[in-house]
Amino acid sequence: MEPQPVAESKRRVMMFDRKNYDNETLISLYKAILLPRMIEEKMLLLLRKGKISKWFSGIGQEAISVGVTIALDNDEYILPMHRNPGVFTSKGLPLEKLFKQLSGKYNGFSKGRERSFHFGTNKYHIVGMISHLGPQLGIADGIALASLLKKEKKVTVVFTGDGGTSEGDFHEALNVAAVWNLPVIFVIENNGYGLSTPLNEQYKCEDLSDKGIGYGMEALQIDGNNLLTVYDTIKTYSESMKNNPRPLLLECKTFRMRGHEEASGTKYVPKELFEEWAKKDPVVNYENYLLDENVLNDTLIESIKNEFKNEIDSALESTFAEPDVVPNTEDEIRDVYAPYIQKVIHPKTEKKSTNKRLIDAISDGLRQSMEKYDDLVIMGQDIAEYGGVFKITENFHTKFGKDRVRNTPLCESAIVGVGLGLSIKGIKSVIEMQFADFVTSGFNQIVNNLAKINYRWGQNADVVIRMPCGAGVGAGPFHSQSNEAWFFHTPGLKIFYPSNPYDAKGMISAAIEDPNPVMFFEHKALYRSISEEIPDDYYTVDCSKAKLVQRGDDVTIVTYGMGVHWAEKILKENPDISADLIDLRILLPWDKDTVTESIKKTGKVIIIHEDTLTGGIGAEISAYISENCFKYLDAPVMRSGSLDTPVPFALTLEENFFQKEVFLRKLRELVAY
Repeated sequence: MEPQPVAESKRRVMMFDRKNYDNETLISLYKAILLPRMIEEKMLLLLRKGKISKWFSGIGQEAISVGVTIALDNDEYILPMHRNPGVFTSKGLPLEKLFKQLSGKYNGFSKGRERSFHFGTNKYHIVGMISHLGPQLGIADGIALASLLKKEKKVTVVFTGDGGTSEGDFHEALNVAAVWNLPVIFVIENNGYGLSTPLNEQYKCEDLSDKGIGYGMEALQIDGNNLLTVYDTIKTYSESMKNNPRPLLLECKTFRMRGHEEASGTKYVPKELFEEWAKKDPVVNYENYLLDENVLNDTLIESIKNEFKNEIDSALESTFAEPDVVPNTEDEIRDVYAPYIQKVIHPKTEKKSTNKRLIDAISDGLRQSMEKYDDLVIMGQDIAEYGGVFKITENFHTKFGKDRVRNTPLCESAIVGVGLGLSIKGIKSVIEMQFADFVTSGFNQIVNNLAKINYRWGQNADVVIRMPCGAGVGAGPFHSQSNEAWFFHTPGLKIFYPSNPYDAKGMISAAIEDPNPVMFFEHKALYRSISEEIPDDYYTVDCSKAKLVQRGDDVTIVTYGMGVHWAEKILKENPDISADLIDLRILLPWDKDTVTESIKKTGKVIIIHEDTLTGGIGAEISAYISENCFKYLDAPVMRSGSLDTPVPFALTLEENFFQKEVFLRKLRELVAY
C-alpha cells in the first residue's frame, strides 16, 4: 500500500480516504472506536482506585481491533489478544457481562476463573488467547479449515504482536495455512515493543510483512492507526478470500502508548516516540476528520459520549454490586470436563468376528468411526497415501478423501491447535503423533489449551491424540518412551491405554465419541505381536471401569499396557501365586473402586508399569492406596518400574532397562510378607 500524504488539517496528521462509504458507516465506525477508548480511560481510573487488579492497555491501537471486527460478518471468528478490547465491544458483547468478566465475577464469561480477556464465547464468535502468545494462531487454522469443510464462505482473523512472531507457533500456523490454502488473516499488531524488548532485538527482517514471502502467501503492511485503512483492507481482502480461499499476513504499524501492563511503566521508551505517536492518536484523528468532513459535529459527539458514559457507568454499577465468587468445590471439579455420560455400544452380533492384531483393531475402530461421523477428520504426518509409519490408516484416503485424511507438515503444535479449532466448529478430530515421543513439540497446546479450555469458558476440546509409545523394539531414546505420566498430572485430559485388541477397538471408538480431549496410548511392540477374535461390528467398551484380567486371593497386581502381558507371563510361570490382575485401561481418571475392592480381598498390592519408576503413575496410585486403603493392607504397597534412565538402544541394555526380574522379586517378597 502506498504511503499516505499528511492531511492539511491542523487538527490531524493522518489522511483518510472514505472511498464509497456513506456517512452512516463512518459514524458507526466512530462509535465503535470511541467506546473502547472510553472504557479504557474508565478502567485506568478504577485501577488507580484499586477497583480492578490489572489492565493491559490498548490505547493508541484501537483502530486495528475496531477496523478488523467491523469489517467482518458477525458469525466470523476472531481470536484477539489482551490489548484488543475493541474486538469485544465491536462484537456487541453486553458491557455488564464484559465488566463482570474483567472483574472476576461469577456472571462474566468464565465464572471468575480467567483474567481479563482470556476467554471465549461461541455466541459472539470470539476465541480468547492464553498467555503463551502463539497457540491461538493454530486454532485459527482449525476454525478456517472447518469453514472450508462445511463449505462456508467465511474467513477467520487471528491477532498476534510483533513479539509473538518470534514464537514457533507463528511459523507453524502460517506454514499450515499456506500449504492448506486456509482463509485466515494473520494480523500483526506491530507496536514497537514486546513488553520492553525493542524491534531490533526481536527480528532482523526489514518489516514483519516480509515474512509472508517465505510462506508463499500474500502479505502487506498498513497504517494500523488509520481506522478507514484497516477497515477497507479487511473488507476488501475478506471478500476476495471467501471466493478464493488463501491466507493473508497483515502487518499493522502502531504504537503502545502505555506500559505492557500498568505496573511495568514505560521508562524504556524514548520520550520523542511518545510525542510522535501521540500526534497519530487513532481516535482523535478520526474524530477530527469527521468534523472536517461535516459528518460529525460537536453536539453529536457530546451526545454519543454521554450515551456511552451512561452505559459504562450503569454496567459498572451492576458489576460492583455483584458479590465476589463463592467457591463451590463440586462445581469446580465438574467443569474440568465437558458434560458426558458414556452409553456403551455393544456389537450387533458377537458371532460375527475376526481374529485381529492390536494394530488392525485400532484401524478397524478408526475406519468405523469415520463412517459413523461423516465429518470426522484424521490428521498426522504421512497418514494419507503412505498410511502412516505403522500403516494404521492405509487406504483411508481412498475411501474418505484427503479432506478428511490429511497429511500434515511437521507442525505438531499447529496441528493440535487445528484440532481444537475444528472442535470449536463442532467437528471431531483424531491426531496421530508419529511417535509418542514427538508430542513434546505440541505439549503446550495439549496441557494449556485442550486440557483447560472447558474449565476456562465451557468450550470442549473434541480431540483424540494417538500416541504410539513404548520400548521393546530397539528404537532408542527418542522413539521408545512411555510418557503417559506427563499428562496424568493435567486436569482436563483423559488417558486411554488398551492392552489387547478387543479393548483397543472399543476404546478408540469410545475416545472419539467422548467430547473431551483423550490421549490414546498404543504400545508399538504390541501392534503385531498379539491378536484375538474381536467383533466386526462397531462397538465401544466401558471407559469408566478397569478390567479384572484374572482372579486370585494372594495379591493384587495393578498395571496397564505392556505391564499386563509381563504380569500374565510371570503368573503363568509361577502358578503358586494367586493374584487379582487388574488392567487399568483408563489412566485418567482411573478406576479407584475396582482397585479398592480387590485390595479389600487380598490385603496386598503391587503396581507395575513400563514407565520409569520415579514420578510414574504407580506413585500416585500407591499414595492413594496408602491413604485410603491402609486398614485393609497386610503388607507395604510396592511398586515396580523401569530404570530411571532414558531408554537405551542396544537390545541387551533395553531388556535390563525394564527391570522385570525386580518385579518378580518384589512380587514374591510381597506374597511371602
